Amino acid sequence: MKTIKSLSGLLFVMSVTLFFSCNKPVEAPVEVAVAPSTERVTMMLNDWERAKKYTQAYLDSANEKSIAFKSSPKTPRTFGDQLMHLAEANYGLAQAASGKATELGFGKMEGKDGYKTKAEVSQAVAASYDFVIGALKEMNDTQLKDSCEVFKMKMTKEAAFNKLFEHQTHHRGQTTQYLRAQGLTPPQEMLF
Repeated sequence: MKTIKSLSGLLFVMSVTLFFSCNKPVEAPVEVAVAPSTERVTMMLNDWERAKKYTQAYLDSANEKSIAFKSSPKTPRTFGDQLMHLAEANYGLAQAASGKATELGFGKMEGKDGYKTKAEVSQAVAASYDFVIGALKEMNDTQLKDSCEVFKMKMTKEAAFNKLFEHQTHHRGQTTQYLRAQGLTPPQEMLF
């Protein structure tokens, strides 16, 4: 008899516990907003900061005469024009890739007044890198996968920024010969 009372008491406690535990509202999991990754953007920003310093080193290696220098009459651009072309593309392609508005871009700088001295070219080129860097700082890795159009070609925004990086590398590299032809020493490679 004692066993039955103990057993029924135990069953009563278990059923009360089960009743109250089953009637408790289930707490919804707390959703934590996770910011989109910026790992790729950060890597690209580091490369653009380095490219800006490297291009400035080319300008620092030049003298005032270098800006108007052409290595031959057949050379299509002066040293300064090469760098102004680079700056125009920085604006134009970064605008296409990011959607960030600018009044500058293709046809707005190369060969124009206001970009004829070493100081003017240096300032304009640095500002163009700042535009690219600023546009990238407003983006995240997910946005890099979005599409954009560059010269009527559809590509990801990351691909557009990579094409732009290749373009500035190409034109900066061309200026090496301009410096050497004047007996000036171009800067050492800055890979890191």
